[in-house]
Amino acid sequence: MKEECGVAGLILPEDRSLSNTVAFKLYYALYALQHRGQESTGIMVYDGTAPHSIKGMGLVPDVYSKESLGRLIGNVGVGHVRYSTSGGSKIENCQPFILNFKGGTVAISHNGNLVNAKALKDELECEGRIFISDSDTEVIGHLLVKELIRHKPVESIRNVMRKLVGSYSLVIHINGILYAVRDPFGFKPLCFGEVDGGYGVFSESVAIDTLNGTLIRDVHPGEVIVFTGDGFESHQIGCEPHPAHCVFEFIYFARPDSVIDGKLVYKVRENIGRELAREHPVDADIVSPVPDSGITSAIGYARESGTKYLECLMKNRYIGRTFILPGQELRETAVRLKMNAIHDNIKGKRVVLVDDSIVRGTTSRRIIDMVRRSGASEVHARVGSPAIIAPCYLGIDMATRQELIASYKTIKEVESLINADSLGYLSIDGLMRALECDKNDMCIGCLTGEYPVEIPGENCRRKQMRLDDFNNMEDSRIASSNS
Repeated sequence: MKEECGVAGLILPEDRSLSNTVAFKLYYALYALQHRGQESTGIMVYDGTAPHSIKGMGLVPDVYSKESLGRLIGNVGVGHVRYSTSGGSKIENCQPFILNFKGGTVAISHNGNLVNAKALKDELECEGRIFISDSDTEVIGHLLVKELIRHKPVESIRNVMRKLVGSYSLVIHINGILYAVRDPFGFKPLCFGEVDGGYGVFSESVAIDTLNGTLIRDVHPGEVIVFTGDGFESHQIGCEPHPAHCVFEFIYFARPDSVIDGKLVYKVRENIGRELAREHPVDADIVSPVPDSGITSAIGYARESGTKYLECLMKNRYIGRTFILPGQELRETAVRLKMNAIHDNIKGKRVVLVDDSIVRGTTSRRIIDMVRRSGASEVHARVGSPAIIAPCYLGIDMATRQELIASYKTIKEVESLINADSLGYLSIDGLMRALECDKNDMCIGCLTGEYPVEIPGENCRRKQMRLDDFNNMEDSRIASSNS
């Protein structure tokens, strides 16, 4: 699995319109969200008359400079870090998408994936719309511009939401005003807080912490929030939210220090480890994580089981994203470059190795073989998610069903393939206990093969909000605030 995307938006009081503060703060916010996407990044700042942007392929510190950020003047802006879940890896797909129309300027940053993007794009192209990318975010942009020609922004956003099927957390700029939008299921995280006298909207609360701001709350499923320089106004699009939050945000994607939908990710992962220890106890000498995403769960497992926590693997944090080298020997070197065993901590020990998930099984096999070569007498694999049996269509770049090892092999067969003495997956019920929520409030399609929205060729949960129901809903202004 690969990370998804991170979105950011910031609006400061009007008296900051002649400064470059927004640009630099968005830079630091995107740096805090770098784990969500390392492929490309972009920042747009609006100066009151026109948008100015910087986009590029690569990591945040490689794309921006002090000089380039210094030229982005204005009091409102949006930013993005990307890993492609829809569309190829090229500069044309870099966000935020900026569209000029006769009524002004729109800029959109999107985290998620639309199930019906191709159908919507085909309709728009039949109307004469021209696309410069193959990202579904541009589809949202064209739909929005089409509505803005005839309607006010909130009504336009609502009309666009009625047409979208899938996951989307959006930060939208329209003519100096900032909008936060979350789909009716709240698949992807989105929160907002007070920052430097204004407001910031981000995929995760760590960005607010980085800017020394104060988290206010999450954007509710189906909510549109309008931010001006001195206050915000909330519109609930629909009668009530229908939550189906992505469970892998808590298992893997989000930073442990983030608070998502009111839950501290660190606490959830520690609970996952405790549940794993209860469900799959084993006599062992040490509990060790597969870094980094397995660390917190391994701590929970060790505390619950009373087994000593000791790291036996060390990750090289200066390695970039996955790369391909020719030849088996070079590929094995690449594995050792990314992760190395601490031999003295392993030799002669019975090791419980805690990881966040198993997808294809090839990486797990290499890691377990590395631990065995370092002298482990036993290696017991414990996995902080249930078995992944189905692909994700809603914003995670996950393997196909044929590549997901748990979709066609039994636990014993997976255990043998990865060369473990035993293998224990966390149960779905155990995961829900760790999350302290009901499974109907989470998207667990990849674990069950049943999805919250209708996807061609896949099963859909019986209890769901259908698109027709959403089409008939009215929006209501539910809250407003002035700073």
